[in-house]
Amino acid sequence: MSNFRLKHNQRHFLDLAALDPDAAREIIDKAKSLKATATEEGHGKGFVHPDRPLADKSLAMIFEKPSTRTRVSFEMAMHQLGGTAIVLQGNDMQLGRGETVGDTAQVLSGFVDAVMLRADSHESLLEMAEHAAVPVINALTDFSHPCQVMADVLTFEEHRGSIKGKKIAWSGDGNNVAVSWIHAAVLFDCELVLACPKEFSPPTQVLEWAANNGGKVRLTHAPDEAADGADCIITDTWISMGDKNVDDRIAILTPYQVNRKLIRRTNKDSLFMHCLPAHRGEEVTDEVIDGPRSVIWEEAENRLHIQKSILMWCFGK
Repeated sequence: MSNFRLKHNQRHFLDLAALDPDAAREIIDKAKSLKATATEEGHGKGFVHPDRPLADKSLAMIFEKPSTRTRVSFEMAMHQLGGTAIVLQGNDMQLGRGETVGDTAQVLSGFVDAVMLRADSHESLLEMAEHAAVPVINALTDFSHPCQVMADVLTFEEHRGSIKGKKIAWSGDGNNVAVSWIHAAVLFDCELVLACPKEFSPPTQVLEWAANNGGKVRLTHAPDEAADGADCIITDTWISMGDKNVDDRIAILTPYQVNRKLIRRTNKDSLFMHCLPAHRGEEVTDEVIDGPRSVIWEEAENRLHIQKSILMWCFGK
């Protein structure tokens, strides 16, 4: 597992596995407070926090993958906190022409106060953090997606109170979001049951980490078993950029679709979450994603509020 504090002793936000429960709770609670301030009557989307806590801070946002929610939420987070954000596409930088990640990290450290990276490879993120003299934030890699899952926890608690002791179900590909949910289950002391086919199960070392840290995390190959009595059921797209053998993936994952039948096995007041974008009719049916248990739009909006809190945590604000 990666560390939050590396060579330059910066407070990086790389993986939830390296965050202690008190810090995780601090970030969630701060996000709730920031959201309450931002959504008071009369405040619109252009809201800027009255204290401008990041007025002297700048964030470089590097994208090796396309983005909607991550880009807009981080850019608006910096705006609302009074800071500045700079968008950098990987192919438009010298990084895309062969400059090393480490060299790029050192150059950017002389220009900005923090770096956010949406990377193809988790190793690139770790290399960035190793060489950067400023905080580095994981905005998604092939291994994990901690910002998303923190927004998910925030969303759950807004609707159902403390997540501690609640049962969370995952059905589908054991991907990067699933990995961060495994980390979160340990941090927030909730039960997590993941239903994944053998071919697309989460990494063994992540499940072992959860077991070694007292996590109530279990893997099954039966979606019904995961969904039974769940307080929340979550899925994600089965096809990511660069995936091959798409037809084979869909055939293997089809039994894990979140549909009316599976939802009926969850608690009567359960929630449905999806980090988006969704492939409707594949991992989830329209009647679920547009149904009364779905909180996907609040979940998406909460990316803004959790990004603000993560940024403030990284800067020690």
